[in-house]
Amino acid sequence: MKRVWDLVTRKQTSTGSAAAILITMVFTSRIFGLVRDRLLAARFAPEELGVYFAAFRLPNLIFELLVMGALTSAFIPVFTTYLTRGKVQEGWQMTSILINIGVCVLGFASLPVIIWAEPISRFFAPGFNKSEISAMTQFTQIMLIFQVFPLLVGNFFTGVLQSYSLFLIPALAPVVYNIGIIAGILVLTPCIGLFAPVIGVAFGALLFMIIQVPLLARLGYQHSLSLNYRNAGVREVARLIGPRTFGLAVSQIDSTIDLMLSSMLGARMVTVFNFAQQLQQLPVGLFGASIAQATLPSLSAASAKNDIGQFRSSIIRAVHQMFFFILPLSVFFIVLRIPIVRLVFGAARFDWQATFLTGVTLSMFSISLFAQSMTHIFARGFYALHDTKTPVTVSVISIILNSAASIMFIRIYNFPVWSLGLSTSIASIVNATLLLFLLDRRIGTFLRREFFISPIKMFVAAILAGITVFIPLKLFDQLIFDTTRTIGLILLTATAGSAGLCTYVAISWLFNIGEVHSFIALMRRTKKVPILFEPASEVIADKVQNKLS
Repeated sequence: MKRVWDLVTRKQTSTGSAAAILITMVFTSRIFGLVRDRLLAARFAPEELGVYFAAFRLPNLIFELLVMGALTSAFIPVFTTYLTRGKVQEGWQMTSILINIGVCVLGFASLPVIIWAEPISRFFAPGFNKSEISAMTQFTQIMLIFQVFPLLVGNFFTGVLQSYSLFLIPALAPVVYNIGIIAGILVLTPCIGLFAPVIGVAFGALLFMIIQVPLLARLGYQHSLSLNYRNAGVREVARLIGPRTFGLAVSQIDSTIDLMLSSMLGARMVTVFNFAQQLQQLPVGLFGASIAQATLPSLSAASAKNDIGQFRSSIIRAVHQMFFFILPLSVFFIVLRIPIVRLVFGAARFDWQATFLTGVTLSMFSISLFAQSMTHIFARGFYALHDTKTPVTVSVISIILNSAASIMFIRIYNFPVWSLGLSTSIASIVNATLLLFLLDRRIGTFLRREFFISPIKMFVAAILAGITVFIPLKLFDQLIFDTTRTIGLILLTATAGSAGLCTYVAISWLFNIGEVHSFIALMRRTKKVPILFEPASEVIADKVQNKLS
């Protein structure tokens, strides 16, 4: 138990080790998420699942506006500044006040939404019939009450622990969240049908919060019931959160339009869109959000010290690490789209039409995986500089573009649901390009040979790897592997994917791409898992505050 606790409380003092933790746990969480979705696809028809996914729209909207804006753009940079200056008690006080204010605001915001959930649901899903709206309303009310509150508190806990360079437990929290949903599906489905995953969501959210409490208590955190909104740290967070919250509000308009347009195509198209979106979020979450999340504390520290050189090198290193993983995955997702969808969602109740449309939609999303991942990194660069206005302005431009393209594709040209993925890709590439240009103007020397040469090599290697995947995929299908059966499909996908991966690594090695050497070294180090966690310069003691002082 002592060894386990030492592992849990060991700090990840470099971006690489923090990213390794986050990537490992995000991958684990996503795997559980895919298991969750497979269980859903096996037990419920696409039309039923469309109602379930649509019910997340309102809770997600409120959660994103109240929590994510404060956490990613404001809370972590401000809290990290307190730690850097040794003002730990002030940081704890600010955290308590923000949690208290967040809970109160969430309560006031949720009450009218719960009361008028039905007409709001009709607005969000105009293509649903009366029974589908009724079910969506009930699901929404349950999620608002039992999911959003624990997630609000739990995400602030995550921000505190990450500011201390403790990434393992916060990264494990989404894993137990998915485990809670899976438990609800397995245990409750025979009794209450589609209400089972809804109850599972509430249970998972509670686990998400609780798992972080022991480590937070060990740090010395003691919650107070203060609502002193005049606190200096709270006011700084409030100043930074405004633009970010506005940007998130606009992004929610985009997500709402996607739901409305897909519902007009039928409830099953909501399921197709959501399944494709969740699949494409796997690499973005693994190598975009995780690397960006791991980089934010170091970027905030460099910004607090006014170390522009370190800030710039951290951004470039993060982008190169992300590109090394995301480019081949983009190509693999495009080439292997149908086998991937069949393996993940293939079930008797998920028919061929749904499989085909999900695969095509996934390929459209995959065009911009690199851009979506870059956006996470560049946005956090601006957040660390205490600038939330620039990424929000760029985000608003891309969201307007995405919404306009989506409406044009669906309502004017009558394209299928995959066009929503295409519009997202177009807007994401524009978003990432503008952020890169503006960050270059702010910091300087990004748009140079040092920044571009490695990604160009990686892109060439990824294209050649994609060709290596495509050839055996077409040659071996039916001739060697019977893909009408699951085992044959697994063998074909594994054979083609392995050939592509080996090709990518080999070509990267020939091109002398620096990241491939780190990747090979990491694979060797995984033989002894604890080495993944960088040797800590300090481990949490009972009075961490004294050490920081």
